[in-house]
Amino acid sequence: MDYSNDFSGLIFDCDGTLIDTMPMHYTAWSEVLLRNGIHFTLERFYALGGVPVHNIIELLSKEQNVVVDVNALAWEKEERFMELTESQIQPIEKVAAIARQGAGKLPMAVATGSPTWLAEKMLESAGLATLFRTIIGADKVQKHKPDPETYLTAAQELGLDPTTCCAFEDTNLGIESAQSAGMTIVDIRLL
Repeated sequence: MDYSNDFSGLIFDCDGTLIDTMPMHYTAWSEVLLRNGIHFTLERFYALGGVPVHNIIELLSKEQNVVVDVNALAWEKEERFMELTESQIQPIEKVAAIARQGAGKLPMAVATGSPTWLAEKMLESAGLATLFRTIIGADKVQKHKPDPETYLTAAQELGLDPTTCCAFEDTNLGIESAQSAGMTIVDIRLL
Protein backbone atom coordinates (compact mmCIF):
# COMPACT_ATOMS: atom_id res chain seq x y z
CA MET A 1 0.00 0.00 0.00
CA ASP A 2 1.23 3.48 -0.85
CA TYR A 3 0.28 5.57 2.17
CA SER A 4 1.31 8.80 0.42
CA ASN A 5 -1.91 8.73 -1.62
CA ASP A 6 -4.20 8.69 1.41
CA PHE A 7 -2.49 10.78 4.12
CA SER A 8 -0.70 14.10 4.52
CA GLY A 9 1.88 12.69 6.94
CA LEU A 10 3.11 9.50 8.59
CA ILE A 11 4.02 9.24 12.27
CA PHE A 12 5.78 6.19 13.66
CA ASP A 13 6.38 4.87 17.14
CA CYS A 14 10.03 3.79 17.53
CA ASP A 15 10.64 0.79 19.82
CA GLY A 16 8.88 -2.30 18.57
CA THR A 17 7.52 -0.46 15.55
CA LEU A 18 10.46 0.87 13.52
CA ILE A 19 13.23 -0.87 15.45
CA ASP A 20 13.38 -4.35 16.95
CA THR A 21 14.45 -3.32 20.45
CA MET A 22 11.73 -4.69 22.70
CA PRO A 23 13.57 -7.90 23.74
CA MET A 24 16.67 -5.87 24.65
CA HIS A 25 14.57 -3.35 26.58
CA TYR A 26 12.99 -6.16 28.57
CA THR A 27 16.37 -7.72 29.37
CA ALA A 28 17.68 -4.35 30.60
CA TRP A 29 14.53 -3.75 32.64
CA SER A 30 14.63 -7.22 34.17
CA GLU A 31 18.26 -7.03 35.22
CA VAL A 32 18.14 -3.51 36.65
CA LEU A 33 14.80 -3.81 38.42
CA LEU A 34 15.49 -7.23 39.91
CA ARG A 35 18.74 -5.91 41.44
CA ASN A 36 16.58 -3.29 43.12
CA GLY A 37 13.91 -5.69 44.39
CA ILE A 38 11.27 -4.85 41.77
CA HIS A 39 9.59 -7.52 39.65
CA PHE A 40 8.45 -6.77 36.10
CA THR A 41 6.72 -9.52 34.14
CA LEU A 42 6.96 -9.78 30.37
CA GLU A 43 3.18 -9.38 30.09
CA ARG A 44 3.26 -6.16 32.12
CA PHE A 45 6.24 -4.90 30.12
CA TYR A 46 4.31 -5.14 26.87
CA ALA A 47 1.17 -3.69 28.47
CA LEU A 48 3.21 -0.58 29.44
CA GLY A 49 4.80 -0.21 25.99
CA GLY A 50 5.23 3.47 25.18
CA VAL A 51 5.23 4.65 28.80
CA PRO A 52 8.42 6.58 29.70
CA VAL A 53 11.06 4.90 31.88
CA HIS A 54 10.59 7.26 34.85
CA ASN A 55 6.84 6.66 34.88
CA ILE A 56 7.26 2.87 34.82
CA ILE A 57 9.76 2.95 37.69
CA GLU A 58 7.49 5.20 39.75
CA LEU A 59 4.47 2.97 39.08
CA LEU A 60 6.20 -0.35 39.83
CA SER A 61 8.09 0.87 42.90
CA LYS A 62 4.90 2.32 44.36
CA GLU A 63 2.89 -0.86 43.63
CA GLN A 64 5.60 -3.05 45.18
CA ASN A 65 6.40 -0.71 48.09
CA VAL A 66 10.06 -0.40 47.12
CA VAL A 67 11.84 2.92 47.63
CA VAL A 68 14.29 3.74 44.82
CA ASP A 69 16.05 6.72 43.30
CA VAL A 70 13.93 6.99 40.15
CA ASN A 71 16.41 9.12 38.20
CA ALA A 72 19.38 6.90 39.02
CA LEU A 73 17.45 3.74 38.20
CA ALA A 74 16.19 5.22 34.91
CA TRP A 75 19.73 6.12 33.90
CA GLU A 76 20.99 2.66 34.89
CA LYS A 77 18.26 1.01 32.80
CA GLU A 78 19.08 3.13 29.72
CA GLU A 79 22.83 2.49 30.12
CA ARG A 80 22.23 -1.26 30.30
CA PHE A 81 19.96 -1.07 27.26
CA MET A 82 22.67 0.75 25.28
CA GLU A 83 25.21 -1.91 26.28
CA LEU A 84 22.87 -4.62 25.02
CA THR A 85 22.17 -2.89 21.73
CA GLU A 86 25.71 -1.99 20.70
CA SER A 87 25.76 -2.82 16.96
CA GLN A 88 22.64 -4.99 17.29
CA ILE A 89 19.91 -2.53 16.40
CA GLN A 90 17.90 -3.74 13.44
CA PRO A 91 14.92 -2.12 11.75
CA ILE A 92 11.62 -3.96 11.61
CA GLU A 93 11.76 -4.30 7.88
CA LYS A 94 8.02 -4.38 7.10
CA VAL A 95 7.62 -0.97 8.80
CA ALA A 96 10.98 0.48 7.75
CA ALA A 97 10.00 -0.24 4.13
CA ILE A 98 6.87 1.90 4.56
CA ALA A 99 8.98 4.73 6.00
CA ARG A 100 11.49 4.47 3.15
CA GLN A 101 8.65 4.52 0.63
CA GLY A 102 7.19 7.67 2.23
CA ALA A 103 10.53 9.50 2.44
CA GLY A 104 10.53 12.53 0.20
CA LYS A 105 6.81 12.13 -0.55
CA LEU A 106 5.32 12.94 2.86
CA PRO A 107 6.46 14.67 6.02
CA MET A 108 7.23 12.02 8.62
CA ALA A 109 7.92 12.01 12.35
CA VAL A 110 8.67 9.65 15.20
CA ALA A 111 6.49 9.78 18.33
CA THR A 112 8.08 7.73 21.09
CA GLY A 113 8.04 7.11 24.82
CA SER A 114 11.86 6.94 24.75
CA PRO A 115 13.98 10.01 25.44
CA THR A 116 14.66 11.91 22.21
CA TRP A 117 18.44 11.40 22.44
CA LEU A 118 18.00 7.62 22.71
CA ALA A 119 15.53 7.44 19.82
CA GLU A 120 17.89 9.51 17.66
CA LYS A 121 20.80 7.20 18.45
CA MET A 122 18.78 4.03 17.75
CA LEU A 123 17.35 5.38 14.48
CA GLU A 124 20.81 6.41 13.36
CA SER A 125 22.21 2.95 14.19
CA ALA A 126 19.37 1.35 12.21
CA GLY A 127 20.01 3.63 9.21
CA LEU A 128 16.60 5.31 9.47
CA ALA A 129 17.31 8.71 11.09
CA THR A 130 17.41 10.73 7.86
CA LEU A 131 13.87 9.68 6.93
CA PHE A 132 12.20 11.77 9.65
CA ARG A 133 11.71 15.52 9.92
CA THR A 134 11.26 15.41 13.69
CA ILE A 135 11.43 13.09 16.68
CA ILE A 136 9.10 13.69 19.60
CA GLY A 137 10.44 11.87 22.64
CA ALA A 138 9.13 11.64 26.19
CA ASP A 139 11.24 14.67 27.15
CA LYS A 140 9.36 16.89 24.68
CA VAL A 141 5.86 16.42 26.13
CA GLN A 142 4.20 16.76 29.52
CA LYS A 143 1.66 13.95 29.14
CA HIS A 144 2.74 10.58 27.80
CA LYS A 145 1.05 7.73 25.98
CA PRO A 146 -1.84 6.85 26.21
CA ASP A 147 -2.46 10.62 26.30
CA PRO A 148 -2.52 12.00 22.71
CA GLU A 149 0.04 14.77 23.38
CA THR A 150 2.98 12.88 21.83
CA TYR A 151 1.13 12.35 18.55
CA LEU A 152 -0.46 15.80 18.56
CA THR A 153 2.96 17.39 19.07
CA ALA A 154 4.43 15.34 16.22
CA ALA A 155 1.66 16.47 13.85
CA GLN A 156 2.09 20.07 15.00
CA GLU A 157 5.86 19.91 14.37
CA LEU A 158 5.09 18.66 10.85
CA GLY A 159 2.56 21.47 10.36
CA LEU A 160 -0.25 18.97 9.78
CA ASP A 161 -3.80 18.41 10.96
CA PRO A 162 -3.54 15.19 13.03
CA THR A 163 -6.73 13.83 11.45
CA THR A 164 -4.93 13.69 8.09
CA CYS A 165 -2.04 11.61 9.49
CA CYS A 166 -1.48 7.88 9.74
CA ALA A 167 0.19 6.52 12.89
CA PHE A 168 2.09 3.22 13.12
CA GLU A 169 2.10 1.52 16.53
CA ASP A 170 2.80 -1.80 18.22
CA THR A 171 1.15 -1.38 21.63
CA ASN A 172 -2.36 -0.85 22.90
CA LEU A 173 -1.36 2.28 24.84
CA GLY A 174 0.27 3.74 21.73
CA ILE A 175 -2.78 2.95 19.61
CA GLU A 176 -5.00 4.65 22.20
CA SER A 177 -2.73 7.70 22.09
CA ALA A 178 -2.82 8.02 18.30
CA GLN A 179 -6.57 7.34 18.12
CA SER A 180 -7.21 10.03 20.73
CA ALA A 181 -5.20 12.39 18.52
CA GLY A 182 -7.67 11.61 15.70
CA MET A 183 -5.22 9.72 13.51
CA THR A 184 -5.76 6.66 11.36
CA ILE A 185 -3.93 3.74 12.98
CA VAL A 186 -1.89 0.90 11.58
CA ASP A 187 -1.32 -1.78 14.22
CA ILE A 188 1.96 -3.22 12.96
CA ARG A 189 1.27 -6.47 14.80
CA LEU A 190 -1.35 -7.13 12.12
CA LEU A 191 0.87 -6.39 9.09
